Amino acid sequence: MPDRNSIIEKREAEKEKDKVVVLDFGGQYSHLIVRRCRELGVYTELLPYDMPLEELKKGIEAEEGTGKIKGIILSGSPFSVHEPNSPKCSSEILDLNVPILGICYGAQLIAYVKGGVVGEGRKSEFGRTELLFDDSDLFDGLTERGSEGGRINVWMSHGDVIERLASADIIGYTMNSPVAAFRISNIYGVQFHPEVHHTDKGEKILWNFLYKICGCERNWTIESFVRDKIKEIKSAVGSDGRVICGLSGGIDSSTTALLINKAIGDRLTCIFVDNGLLRKGEKEEVINTFRNNFKMRLVFVDAKERFLKGLQGVKDAEAKRMVIGELFINIFEEEAKKLGNVDFLAQGTIYPDRIESARARSGDVASRIKSHHNVGALPEKLGLKLIEPINDLYKDEVREVAKELDMPSQILNQHPFPGPGLAARVIGEVTEDKLRICREASYIVEEELKRSGWYNKVWQAFAIVGDDVTTGVLGDARSLGRIVTIRVVESREAMTADFVKLPYELLESMSKRITNEVKGVTWVTYAISSKPPATIEPC
Repeated sequence: MPDRNSIIEKREAEKEKDKVVVLDFGGQYSHLIVRRCRELGVYTELLPYDMPLEELKKGIEAEEGTGKIKGIILSGSPFSVHEPNSPKCSSEILDLNVPILGICYGAQLIAYVKGGVVGEGRKSEFGRTELLFDDSDLFDGLTERGSEGGRINVWMSHGDVIERLASADIIGYTMNSPVAAFRISNIYGVQFHPEVHHTDKGEKILWNFLYKICGCERNWTIESFVRDKIKEIKSAVGSDGRVICGLSGGIDSSTTALLINKAIGDRLTCIFVDNGLLRKGEKEEVINTFRNNFKMRLVFVDAKERFLKGLQGVKDAEAKRMVIGELFINIFEEEAKKLGNVDFLAQGTIYPDRIESARARSGDVASRIKSHHNVGALPEKLGLKLIEPINDLYKDEVREVAKELDMPSQILNQHPFPGPGLAARVIGEVTEDKLRICREASYIVEEELKRSGWYNKVWQAFAIVGDDVTTGVLGDARSLGRIVTIRVVESREAMTADFVKLPYELLESMSKRITNEVKGVTWVTYAISSKPPATIEPC
């Protein structure tokens, strides 16, 4: 019979956090709204704009502490409310007994549904604009005591303009937006973006909505996430359940493994596959960290030859990803069957992965840029239940969790690495020679960044190699060698990125070392394209 403490622990793990939900209409800042709310201490989820009304009602009517929805935020969108295929949620959402905040398109949609006049692009505003506002709960604390209003600089990014809204209290306006902020009972709308840093006191505006208007409680910190997640895993797996986890050495799968290990100890077995596409020294580092330092059960599979054989003759980037993904699934299935008596499969899925794979917006047919490198339907195929302990987190939140779990710095601070490994950085067919050049050159790039103090200042840095060759001179003889391209970018969440303006002296040092130390290279170039229009990884 379970003791009292285990019963209490199970009940605590089964509780869900009360939350605010953001309905995503496709705006560029949708994810950022979620992030800002979490940073302010409130658990927040991003949901598709066409989330069924009944599901929202169920959350709104739930008891406190069981996943109750305390507020709804309507995001921005690249669409106009006048477009026939523009995304529109049910108008009945505005009749629900919950505070609502519309941001940009979200505010225009509220005005449109409430019978207001939304002008079509006649007085668009982009960039920093001065907002004049009246005192209200939303703008509480933004004015001097005793003042009835004030002015702040806000960030605008809209074409349409709310011109009239008779049913609302107008609480803010700008030179070009007569209705830049409004209130209808517990429904608020703002034409600007409080979630971006360019808006003065934007955090305070969101704080007012979350705490003053919605009545939220602070329930989101990394420490509380780790504590609650460990309890949740214990409850889900039970006292004798067993878990396998695909370990790549990257931050997502490593953090997943550590969380589950904290919860169930040696009932977790990690499977680490060397596909021949790893970074220099990565195999040894992963084995040492998890088998020797953390004393975790680790199965190592040397599958280099299988992957290189499978990639032979394959040049298309998407086709290479499909080959790698299928081989990984086959190998993982083989190893899982060898272990036997396994109940759960753990994956390092993170929040953007989950949203992107589930979202299907009306009028928005998404193009598949790159396939996700995961196990797909493997859990169902093997009869396993799926555990995804970090699927509510963004990449930098995963790093915070890893830090809380005492992840070694060499994994914690390493740059992101693509699922297909170095195959994503080899243009054209993957060969042993091109992999050697890519691996060695990338190692030099990272070494030079660390030596100069630049490594932790950039988001990602690596070398790329393709099929092009150029003439070089070795000693007194003419030679032919490959072109290596260095790619170094700065970013916050990899949604956008810009190339880093490295000092010429540092680039020169990288170039000299690569041409001198990596056999078969004659030229070194530097990629200066940003995302968009480029992607960070070339393949």
